[in-house]
Amino acid sequence: MTVLAIDQGTSGTKAIVVDPADGVVGVAEIPIRPRYLDGGGVEQDPAELLDSVLDAGRAALAQAARPVDAVSLANQGETVLAWDPDTGAALTPAIGWQDRRSESVCATLTDHADELAARTGLVLDPYFSAPKMAWLRRTVEPGGVVTTSDSWLLHQLTGEFVTDATTASRSLLTDLGGAGWSDDLLALFGLADERLPAIVANDAVVGGTTAFGTAASGGAEIPVGGVVVDQQAALLAQSCLDAGTAKCTFGTGAFLLANVGTTPLRSTAGLTTSVAWRVAGTDAYCVDGQVYTAAAAVRWLVSLGVIADARDLDAVAAVDSNGVLCVPALAGLAAPWWQSGATAAMSGMTLSTERGHVVLAVLQGIAAQLGELVAAVQSDTASGARWERLRVDGGLTRSAVLMQAVADVLQVPVDVYPSPHATALGAAALAELSRRPGTPLCDVVPRWAPAACYEPAWDRGRADEFRSAWRQLAETTYPARKAP
Repeated sequence: MTVLAIDQGTSGTKAIVVDPADGVVGVAEIPIRPRYLDGGGVEQDPAELLDSVLDAGRAALAQAARPVDAVSLANQGETVLAWDPDTGAALTPAIGWQDRRSESVCATLTDHADELAARTGLVLDPYFSAPKMAWLRRTVEPGGVVTTSDSWLLHQLTGEFVTDATTASRSLLTDLGGAGWSDDLLALFGLADERLPAIVANDAVVGGTTAFGTAASGGAEIPVGGVVVDQQAALLAQSCLDAGTAKCTFGTGAFLLANVGTTPLRSTAGLTTSVAWRVAGTDAYCVDGQVYTAAAAVRWLVSLGVIADARDLDAVAAVDSNGVLCVPALAGLAAPWWQSGATAAMSGMTLSTERGHVVLAVLQGIAAQLGELVAAVQSDTASGARWERLRVDGGLTRSAVLMQAVADVLQVPVDVYPSPHATALGAAALAELSRRPGTPLCDVVPRWAPAACYEPAWDRGRADEFRSAWRQLAETTYPARKAP
């Protein structure tokens, strides 16, 4: 079955056409330009998002020069907007998952934080959808509907009003292990009167589209199915099908997910739990942690003129950081700290510090944040994850310096996924399931071998010393909690 799979991300939209015999036969990518505002705002132009989906999809189809049997869409997960359900017109910018302006909403609900964690598996934080939805309603736009970006895009493609189980599970508006929206959670966020999309399984066909041209389907609508959050799609593509397997995707942020099986477990280590996929009527779950700025930190280096392009990372990075440490908390710290007010810090600089030391320190800082997440997952009594290797994908895996830093800091070998299209390939697998109900999940996920493997070069003592020093610096980046 040939599939057009679209990965609508923070900094770009990628479309691929996957053929069962020939593999990936069409690829197109359109950049997206988020707006980073004072006060923690991160916005995207909805028209730019939609145009990127349509343009990338059409370009990939033109390159493939063959009809497709299904279209799938992977989405950003927690990005939201208000829009008119009658006309489809966007009423607000898309409020990105990195946006921190709903901190005021979270502050009013701190007494409910433990309840929310126990019920939803998530942390009360602006990262998730509900606080941003409530903030939009209170401060920006009272009209239309307010949803995650996938619902708007799917409405544009199919006319339907839906979201998928993985996206809904990232909202703080569903009970972990539940099937639908929770009325009392909606009321808690002041969203009780909202019209919300139907929640569908990840192996469902949600509708049909002609938005990519009738030549792609011989004149008929193309079924749209297998919609999913981008990180869960990558977890699937990397064959993390069993409890205890894990991956990290290095994109705008870095996202560590570990499969915990079919029991909705609650983290005891500051991580979050959500639906990995809902297939054949059964939910699988994952715990996850986030590094908010990975490629975003690299773009920051570019904006300062430290490097000209991300491709310069390995050429510019020094062999040793010369004592420079960096906590690249340019958009706060996520799990396991959940310190939205954290700011970036760098220490150990002297007159002998060169740009190569700074570049290496930023890359090692990304690896150090990931190290804290891995330690949290592996110490979490709920997760049971005890992996001996880490699977990775995403654009920053092209940096050998970063991947070596990850192996050194984590003290585990790192296996690089051989394709730059992990998220889209995971979405394509789910689209195939939507057209072939009852097919075992393992039968639609292609086998793969690592494109590169990185073994730790540091010994355990050096890794522990680095992590201890880095952790001390990290603790200076956020305000101390006041005693009750």
